[in-house]
Amino acid sequence: MNRLLLVAMMMGALGIAGTAQAAGDAAAGKAKSAACALCHGPNGEGTQVGPKIAGADPARAIQAMQDFKSGKRDNAMMKAQAASLSDADVANLAAYYASLK
Repeated sequence: MNRLLLVAMMMGALGIAGTAQAAGDAAAGKAKSAACALCHGPNGEGTQVGPKIAGADPARAIQAMQDFKSGKRDNAMMKAQAASLSDADVANLAAYYASLK
């Protein structure tokens, strides 16, 4: 019984991880990335104003944007930008920036 429970938990964890990465549409994220490029650079390489976001883990990027939206992370510019994005926009941007190296 314990073995079956362990296998079920592992399969569930793999399913969740796979969904998080596949959730966003990188092409749609690229189309929405112009505002991000002002601070993070045209390819997410970072600038003096904003950090590098190219190659970022999508789950961490999504969490960061949710934290800016909620006020958990404090940055007036990012809070304003995050507020204007839907959950789908955030997932798409995360997929786009994750695809950049």
